Amino acid sequence: MNFITGTHLPRRTFLRGAGAAMALPFLDAMVPAARTRREMLADPTRLICVEEVHGQAGCNVLGASKHLWAPEQTGRNYTMVADNPMAAFEPYRDAMTIVSNTDVKMAEAFAAPEIGGDHFRSSAVFLTQSHPKQTQGSDIWAGTSLDQMYAKKFGQASPFPSMQFCIENLDQAGGCTYNYSCVYIDAISWASPNEPLPMIRDPRLAFDMLFGAGGTAEARKARSESRKSVLDWINTEVVSLKKQLGAADRVRIDRYLQNVQEIERRIKAVEARNMSGEPRELPNAPPGVPDSFSEHMKLMFDVQVLALETDLTRVISFKLGRDADNRVFPESGSSQPFHPASHHGGGEPRVLEFNKINKYRTGQMTYLLDKMKDTMVDGKSLLDSSMIIWGSPMADSNLHNHRRCPLAFFGKANGKLPGGVHLKTPDGTPMANPLLSAMHLLGMDDVKQFGDSTGEFSLTM
Repeated sequence: MNFITGTHLPRRTFLRGAGAAMALPFLDAMVPAARTRREMLADPTRLICVEEVHGQAGCNVLGASKHLWAPEQTGRNYTMVADNPMAAFEPYRDAMTIVSNTDVKMAEAFAAPEIGGDHFRSSAVFLTQSHPKQTQGSDIWAGTSLDQMYAKKFGQASPFPSMQFCIENLDQAGGCTYNYSCVYIDAISWASPNEPLPMIRDPRLAFDMLFGAGGTAEARKARSESRKSVLDWINTEVVSLKKQLGAADRVRIDRYLQNVQEIERRIKAVEARNMSGEPRELPNAPPGVPDSFSEHMKLMFDVQVLALETDLTRVISFKLGRDADNRVFPESGSSQPFHPASHHGGGEPRVLEFNKINKYRTGQMTYLLDKMKDTMVDGKSLLDSSMIIWGSPMADSNLHNHRRCPLAFFGKANGKLPGGVHLKTPDGTPMANPLLSAMHLLGMDDVKQFGDSTGEFSLTM
C-alpha cells in the first residue's frame, strides 16, 4: 500500500526515463488490503525449461552401472555417488524430482534417409515431443512446445508472454546436414508446428530488452552509448517513488536496484574486455558474450531471475548448447572438446572424461537455484513458486541413443510438486508422459495428450 495515500501500486509499475523503462519487484505497496490468501496463491506458476544437449555420460551402459546419472535407489531415500552430476543439487534435494528411464522416440530416425540426423532433430523434439519433418525448405514442421502452450494460457498478461535464451551461436540459416533445416537444431520453443522462436544469446541484448524499452530508438541508442547506468536515467522517479513507500519496501527497492546495477556493471566489464583488442576464445561472439561459459551462464541466469522477479515474463526457455559443439571447458578439468569427448566409445577412461564435462555444465544450474531461493516475491521464494524442467532429448551420446534420457524437475510449483524423490519409469515410457503430468500440475488440464504420450506418469509420490 502507498505509504502516504493508502492506495496500492499496480503489480506492473514501471519507472521511466529517456531510453529506459524499469519494472519493479513485488512490493507490499502492490497488495490491495482486500486481497485474500486464496487470491495470492492463485498466481500461475513460473516455468523455466532448460535443455542440456547431447545426453549424459551416465546414460550409457557403463555410466549407468556406476550410477553417474540415475541414482541406484528409487523413492525418497536414494543416494548419489560423488561423480554423479546431480550430486551438485544435494542442497536442493527437497526441491528436486529426478525422473529416470524415459525415452524420446520422436528424436529417432523414422525412415532410412533420417538415419544419422540425430543432432539435427533432437533439440526440436525436447519440448514438443514431436518428430520433425526432414526438410531444408520452408515447409518445416515439428510441434507446439510445452512452454508455448503454457505461455498462451498463462503468460499473456505479462509484457513478454515468454522469453527464449541460449548460450551458443544459433544464428545459422538454411539447411544443415542430413537434409534438415538448421532451425531444428537452433530452436527449442515452437509457437506452432511451423513457427520456431528465436533465442537470445547476448546478455547485453537480454538486459536491454528488460530495461531499454522506454523512449525512442534514438534515446535508447544514446543511453547504450553513454557510460551512464540505466539507473541514472530513472533516478528522479526512484527518489519520488521511495517517498511513497514504507520502510520494508524501501529496503526491497534498494536491494533490487543494487542487483540491477551490479549485473549491468558485469556486462559492461565483459564488453570492455572483449573490445580491448586482446585475443578472444570466442572471436566471433558479440562483445556482450563472455568467453567463460560459467560467466555467461551466470549473467543469463541473473537476467532471467530479474525478468521473473519483476513479472516481465512467467515463461522462459534456455538452450545450453549444440550437440556437435567442439567447445573446450577447461574449468571442468577436461581438455577434450565437447563433441569428440561425447563419442567415448564406451570405454571407462573416456566415459569418465566426458562425465567431467557433464558435471561442470550441469553444476552451473546451482547458481540459478541459489538465486531463485533467495529472491522473494509475494512472500514466497521464486524457487517455491516455479517449476524448472531440465533434461536432454538424447541419452547415450556415443550411440546417438534416445532411450533412458535424463529428466529432472526443480522447484515446488506453488506447492504442487513435492520434490525430494527419484522416480524410475517402466521401460519404454515416453518422456512425454511425465511432461504431460507436469502440464497438468501447471494447470493445463485440458491437454489430454502431448507428443507421443501414452498417459500420465505421476510426479507427486
